[in-house]
Amino acid sequence: MASSAGDPLLPGEPPHRRRFLPPSIRLKTSVWSELGGAVGDLGTYIPIVLALSLASHLDLGTTLIFTALYNFASGVLFGIPMPVQPMKSIAAVALSSAHLTVPQIMGAGIAVAAILLFLGATGLMTRLYRVLPLPVVRGVQLSQGLSFAFTAVKYIRYDQDFSRSSSASTSVERPLLGLDGLLLALAALLFILLATGAGDDDDSAINGADGRAATRRRSCGRVPAALIVFALGLVLCFVRDPSIFRGLRFGPAPLGLVKITWEDFKIGFWQAAVPQLPLSVLNSVIAVCKLSSDLFPEQAELSPARVSVSVGLMNLVGCWFGAMPCCHGAGGLAGQYRFGGRSGASVVFLAMGKLALGLVFGNSFVTILGEFPIGILGVMLLFSGVELAMASRDMGSKEESFVMLVCAGVSLTGSSAALGFIAGVVLHLLLRLREVDCGELVGRLRARRYRKFDCTNR
Repeated sequence: MASSAGDPLLPGEPPHRRRFLPPSIRLKTSVWSELGGAVGDLGTYIPIVLALSLASHLDLGTTLIFTALYNFASGVLFGIPMPVQPMKSIAAVALSSAHLTVPQIMGAGIAVAAILLFLGATGLMTRLYRVLPLPVVRGVQLSQGLSFAFTAVKYIRYDQDFSRSSSASTSVERPLLGLDGLLLALAALLFILLATGAGDDDDSAINGADGRAATRRRSCGRVPAALIVFALGLVLCFVRDPSIFRGLRFGPAPLGLVKITWEDFKIGFWQAAVPQLPLSVLNSVIAVCKLSSDLFPEQAELSPARVSVSVGLMNLVGCWFGAMPCCHGAGGLAGQYRFGGRSGASVVFLAMGKLALGLVFGNSFVTILGEFPIGILGVMLLFSGVELAMASRDMGSKEESFVMLVCAGVSLTGSSAALGFIAGVVLHLLLRLREVDCGELVGRLRARRYRKFDCTNR
């Protein structure tokens, strides 16, 4: 059973030292478990930020520093491994044939941030969260999880060219051997699977097993599998191309305001912000709040208004300096939970790592990421996607499952969470309409009309 927020930070630590840490970032498990969870969403983060840095000339050093600040604030404010991920639709448009400039990307991020800040501050986001049917939310989660899993399989099977897109799979199959070969990816997958199983690392699952099996599962669960695999990937970066040492430039990237014209705002809004907004509302706010209540039932439910305001504020600051537009995401939360993150300390550790890299290497860190084995990223993304998709397993009836699956299917087929959301809501309302007794409704309308007629004659 996870320890309470009031337990010591580390075994044997004097109780008087606990007061220096807010309850939101006190460890609920071990340090290694939280460190493993810290890298749980990098399978999504690295490909997108790498592609934007290579193709759209995004300043990676600035992005690392600001996302580190976002991670730190999210860990302290929310008390769970709340992720900070790229706004995927904006990134997709920026890397498509439209090829947005950096000011246009920032303009799109600011536009989405302003709308989310308004929805959160006025309470409209909370009202939407309360009236939205659960099967529709589960459909959005299922579609996002399966989308991550499909992308992960492409990363594992095929070579990638991130200079054109964050998911630019070529038709060239990944070689079997090599420092980014298929065998390496499969070995990483097998290691994570043996160390973490299906993700049932809670004490109730362990206690249900017999003697030695329980001990083995408990021992394996303490292994920071994702952290070990990610560290291996970093080492292989330098083994694959030792010349990247010469390309490193030490020191942070210089900060400066991005000059965004009114024309940049218009292009960014219509081409990138409009398709991003439904995904931010559904996946970055509503799905995150629902998933957090599923994963952390012992904690108070996240406020959709606070999450929405959080996304708005961090982009209204960072985008003016050229930091990649970011949001929270259900997939990142699922990934960090899957690999051991249980408190805000997980993303605080991630913040410290990003901040150190941003201050030491600046924008030159892109030369290291360019050599990171993509097959390993695919393995990490696969487990994150499956964890998110499994949140939809709680549907209690065939009707709920039907709505969820239609919502997910439309989302995946049309590559649009908004389209799936609309289809799910319409289907839910139609199924509710079938339950209405038409004869009784007509009788009530007639009775009301007769009463009105009698009152008029009198």
